[in-house]
Amino acid sequence: MITLYGIKNCDTVKKARKWLDENTISYQFHDVRADGLTSEMIEPWIKSVGWETVLNKRGTTWRKLDPDTQQQVTEKNVTKLLLEHPAMIKRPVLDIDGSITIGFKADNYTMIFDL
Repeated sequence: MITLYGIKNCDTVKKARKWLDENTISYQFHDVRADGLTSEMIEPWIKSVGWETVLNKRGTTWRKLDPDTQQQVTEKNVTKLLLEHPAMIKRPVLDIDGSITIGFKADNYTMIFDL
């Protein structure tokens, strides 16, 4: 099963969805804001690619955080932070039967799907 996690108005998510649609790849879209998140969803991503990869430090949500909060983020508490602020998840998250890819690059998706 292929699931794409993201936020529907995110430009990078839109590009990934368009690419999947144009390449007739069937997938389920899960909007992390509208559909919600659980620690059971996030923790396998962190285990697979590392919490530093899942956490988006370039976005406005991260920059608005108190500097002390930013400094205290670790692997042990990042899941709670991401549940509170789903916009801080680097997007999109592509889950292909448990194999996790973060972000979107057309060339990378082409390799993943062997096209």
